[in-house]
Amino acid sequence: MQNNSEQNKTNSPDSPSVLAEQSEITFESFKFNEELQEGLISMGFKKPTPIQQQAIPVILEGRDLIACAQTGTGKTAAFLLPIMEHILKAPTRHLNTLIIAPTRELVLQIDQQVDGLGYFCSVGSIAIYGGNDGITWEKQKHALREGADIVCATPGRLIALLQGGSINFDHLQHLVLDEADRMLDMGFMDDINTIINYLPKKRQTVMFSATMPPKIRALAQKITSDPVQVNIAISKPAEAVEQQAYVLHENQKLPLLQKILENQDYQSVIIFCSRKDGVKQLEKTLRKTENSMRAFHSDLEQAERESIMRGFKSRTLRILIGTDILSRGIDVEGVSLVLNYDAPPDPEDYIHRIGRTARASRTGTAITFINPADQKKFARIEDLMGMEVKKMPLPEELGAGPAYDPEANRKEFAGKKPFRRPGGGKNDRNRPHARRK
Repeated sequence: MQNNSEQNKTNSPDSPSVLAEQSEITFESFKFNEELQEGLISMGFKKPTPIQQQAIPVILEGRDLIACAQTGTGKTAAFLLPIMEHILKAPTRHLNTLIIAPTRELVLQIDQQVDGLGYFCSVGSIAIYGGNDGITWEKQKHALREGADIVCATPGRLIALLQGGSINFDHLQHLVLDEADRMLDMGFMDDINTIINYLPKKRQTVMFSATMPPKIRALAQKITSDPVQVNIAISKPAEAVEQQAYVLHENQKLPLLQKILENQDYQSVIIFCSRKDGVKQLEKTLRKTENSMRAFHSDLEQAERESIMRGFKSRTLRILIGTDILSRGIDVEGVSLVLNYDAPPDPEDYIHRIGRTARASRTGTAITFINPADQKKFARIEDLMGMEVKKMPLPEELGAGPAYDPEANRKEFAGKKPFRRPGGGKNDRNRPHARRK
């Protein structure tokens, strides 16, 4: 697979995806079903994003697709719209499409987008995910027996249904793997291979991934046939994000955070910590002065997580605190501030985190706290983006911070163990948190 870093390119210039090179592409250019077009209008879609311009024609043509695009680029609609168009044109209706995603939150987001886009054309979907009670489990099986056009599922729960004989994919036409790299990070590689064995070999396969490490390329080669490859530049955050950073000592983080949160212009805020324990501790501390705030982590019951997300989307909650589970798979418009309380350990995670703001043509602010131990991490982030992030002066009352000198701090912290991504070790699948998310 080619690794093309230029934006808006495909390896098939004679395919319909060359539409992306034209200057004025609208959703009318794709000639969607009239009722599907009504769904687009009702949801406020106006001009297709670059990934939509390139992916939609390829999927409409029926070709396999491997797309590298970061979160916040409109990739969900990029695969849903052409697949729903295929469903509406099909001579008979049956279980047509399987979409596999890594988390419950992303599955529910995709399911909700199907509901919105399909409101006027009666294309339906079922969300299949774990972490719920026996009643929900029975409802999912019943819904499958009743039939649906699209099944959107997490890998663990889907395998349980497949092994129980609750799903028949004999007539499946489309397979979509969304956030494929995240699924591999979470230890789902074996699950994906198991699921593939249940599917017909003759199908259209679409893969979306924010990054293309060797394992993803190997998986793509195995499950696709003569795919078109699309690469929307992943190393650049949205231009509408105002990026700032504060170089500070660890004990200066909390007072600075509290001062920043005093700015009521930040009406919707996501705070990222690197560890779940840090999320819980920060929530406990902030709750003394900030009521409209909740932590979001894997120890919560599914119903509570869904309630928190509803509150954040409806603006009854101002602040959400979480780990990188929040950096993918949630789609909330109008987030005014993303604050990295800890610098992310991986440069690509930084792109995903700050991609939570400045979505849907809005503007937003991303602030990162950089303590001495995190300076080298942040230097790698700047190298990836090919730019320096503006370093802001600390408020006088907090005192002086350390100098920003990543090389010096790299030597100081050289004895620490290197970061490893989840899923990177050979025994990761034996860890309790590595599967069945």
